[in-house]
Amino acid sequence: MTDTPIRLLLADDHPVVRAGLRAVLETEPGLVVVAEAATAEAAVARATEGDIDVVLMDLRFGPGMTGAEATAAITARPGAPRVLIVTTYDTDADTLPAIESGATGYLLKDAPPDDLAAAVRTAAAGRTTLAPTVADRLLTRMRMPDVALTRREIEVLVLVADGLSNRAVAARLHLTEGTVKSHLARCYTKLGVDSRTAAVATATDIGLIRRR
Repeated sequence: MTDTPIRLLLADDHPVVRAGLRAVLETEPGLVVVAEAATAEAAVARATEGDIDVVLMDLRFGPGMTGAEATAAITARPGAPRVLIVTTYDTDADTLPAIESGATGYLLKDAPPDDLAAAVRTAAAGRTTLAPTVADRLLTRMRMPDVALTRREIEVLVLVADGLSNRAVAARLHLTEGTVKSHLARCYTKLGVDSRTAAVATATDIGLIRRR
């Protein structure tokens, strides 16, 4: 067993959260926080310096790059550090982009300290740790593929929930208006509804998208 510590980068736009994570992790043997980043862009830049083993990444920052986008940028490089998502969000609209972007694990901020430390060690070893609610939702998607929405369908529904028209959704996602209507029609079928309002309400209730 090696004595080399696992070197961590904390990426979160809230100083209090970073301080809390540091306080928890630095009490653990074999873990050392070597850097912090308040923006996703800063996390990407810092992760390239070669002295980070695991990045603890939030999903939501201020204006600019998201945590999922930062994860994709970090993991695309050869020999990149592992990325462990640590966030408050557990809907499909949040988890799917992060996991598809290359995150090794996904944990919620209310996880017990022991679980956080274990997840960091698991990520450093290249294995996956998922918060129970996230794991349950992914298993449900596998068991019930006819009900599960695709990432694009979720993106459309999130924008509809924000009050955007079909035309505005199409412009935002660089799609045709007809394609947006097709995505919505599939959402209606999968969710068993017949209107935009009902689709948003149902998707929110079952955890596909979150209330803003």
